[in-house]
Amino acid sequence: MKTKIKDYFDISYGNSLTFNDMIELKDGGIPFVSRTDQNNGIKGFVKKIDNVNTNPAFTISVAVSGSVLESFLQEEEYYTGYHTMVLKPKEKFTRNELLFFCMCIKSNAFKYHYGRQANKTLKDIVIPSKNEIPKYVNKIKMRKIIKEPLLNKDIELDTSTWRNFLITDLFKIEKGGINTISKTVDGNIPLISSTESNNGVNKFIADDKKLFKGNKITVASNGSVGETFYQPQDFYATGDTNILTPLFEMNNFIAFFIVTIIRNEKYRYDYGRKWGKTRMSQDTIKLPVTPDGKPDFCFMENYIKSMPYSKNLE
Repeated sequence: MKTKIKDYFDISYGNSLTFNDMIELKDGGIPFVSRTDQNNGIKGFVKKIDNVNTNPAFTISVAVSGSVLESFLQEEEYYTGYHTMVLKPKEKFTRNELLFFCMCIKSNAFKYHYGRQANKTLKDIVIPSKNEIPKYVNKIKMRKIIKEPLLNKDIELDTSTWRNFLITDLFKIEKGGINTISKTVDGNIPLISSTESNNGVNKFIADDKKLFKGNKITVASNGSVGETFYQPQDFYATGDTNILTPLFEMNNFIAFFIVTIIRNEKYRYDYGRKWGKTRMSQDTIKLPVTPDGKPDFCFMENYIKSMPYSKNLE
């Protein structure tokens, strides 16, 4: 007999609260889980409401409309918005096993869309039985997420004093060297393409023609145009990717600041207006500056360090 979600989980609607009616907190607070497919489903953190129970930790939140079947393990007590269901395990599962079930549930998303919700059928979705969970699942070691910032300081982001810099004054721009992904051989080196997910990694391949050293920024010039990622390790890239090698001393904190700035320019481009090397070479980005008018890399680094969860970037 096939195992269904209802066999392993008690299923209930969450709180059905409205985020705009909550008191949002900058520090601390209760996670508010919505139907977004980003940030583990968390839209923000809010003040606890008297007489409104939170959903228990180590349950799975599932969006049954909107981003249908986006499923996330919530490791803290949380509130939910509308059309979000809570899956409470009927028996003991490890953290890795619950994350595995999240992926199994999400893999059924192709059956649904905006007009076909999953609120009535979620309970009957087929998932692997406990005996069918691959052995490698519990061998995967996952780092604990730390909320604290590296720098306990509030830094104001005032863009009125920023100035524009040519991208070519900051980076050497190159194109990726792989044009046919299907001809690559599987291996353990990331291949960066024009995808918008998974830090731009399309697959992992064996040695190829042009290896780029890590500590670079990649920008999709086609496909998901403008999607920008920091690459900490050596990688290969497709021809639909611009590779930005810094002409200054860049660390991961500075890189994440600049990645956000570049990604904010993506609205200028689309599938019909690509962001190739030639066009990018003529473009500028706006950055904070020192008193003598140079890019303020120290400010960029400290700003990222002051943000929640930045300790995970050490």
